[in-house]
Amino acid sequence: MLEINTDRLTIRRFCHKDGEELFRLVSDPEVMRYLEPPYTKNQAERLLEEAGLCEPPLIYAVEDVEKRFVGYVIYHTYGADGMEIGWVLKKSAWHKGYADELTGALMKDAEHRADYVVIECVPAQKASGRIALKNGFFYESREEGCDIYKYTFHVPKPNCKTTSAGQNSRGTLPGQGLKN
Repeated sequence: MLEINTDRLTIRRFCHKDGEELFRLVSDPEVMRYLEPPYTKNQAERLLEEAGLCEPPLIYAVEDVEKRFVGYVIYHTYGADGMEIGWVLKKSAWHKGYADELTGALMKDAEHRADYVVIECVPAQKASGRIALKNGFFYESREEGCDIYKYTFHVPKPNCKTTSAGQNSRGTLPGQGLKN
């Protein structure tokens, strides 16, 4: 069971009692501005069942130190070797550094589970792009209307053998012969 704690937040599994808080979050037009149209009660219930209570979950609840629901994170496999991360927070949780804190915590956990992580957001959602870049992600592409930012944990080493003297197979030292 996944539970991740930071100094100010806890990422935990959703439970049925989170339904009303989740509905208030995803029915808020400002919160959903860059995501989807605001959800109805039935849509929020389906989101909880199909993404929060499923195995494995696609989203996890986030609460503050006083155990108040402040939103959720997106955290699930992406492709064969990656994880997708993201966050949806209540307006009262905006501008507190929570998204950055959650990004760091999810990256730390994902490093043991995947080769890379991605953050997807629409181009108009500039704050998400800034948070991705601040955390070392690079802009990879735009697919289906979303900007994809990627952070790779395990960078493959170049396929260049070195000799005992530190020379590579071409007989030069690493970096030697490169033009400025």
